[in-house]
Amino acid sequence: MQINSIQGLIPDLTKTSEIKQTSIPSMGFGNVLTDLIGSVNDDQLNAAKVTNDFVTGGNVEIHEVMIAGEKAKTSLDLLMEIRNKAVDMYKELNRIQI
Repeated sequence: MQINSIQGLIPDLTKTSEIKQTSIPSMGFGNVLTDLIGSVNDDQLNAAKVTNDFVTGGNVEIHEVMIAGEKAKTSLDLLMEIRNKAVDMYKELNRIQI
């Protein structure tokens, strides 16, 4: 039984890191957080619109209202957890510097 080298199967890590650095635009934490806040706002507005359409007798089923509401709630909960972790991180960094 012949054992072949695996050298050809392993990607060249120096080339892949160069590709990642040049092809992916850098997004700062502020930009990611701003996009997340916008997404949460869109989910909240969509839930309000679907609920309003249901109440006014539009062509909306109750399960669509519930799904939109839960999606908005879940995205808001995620945003609050990210905010809490960021505040905790900031407090910890300030404690370390003192």
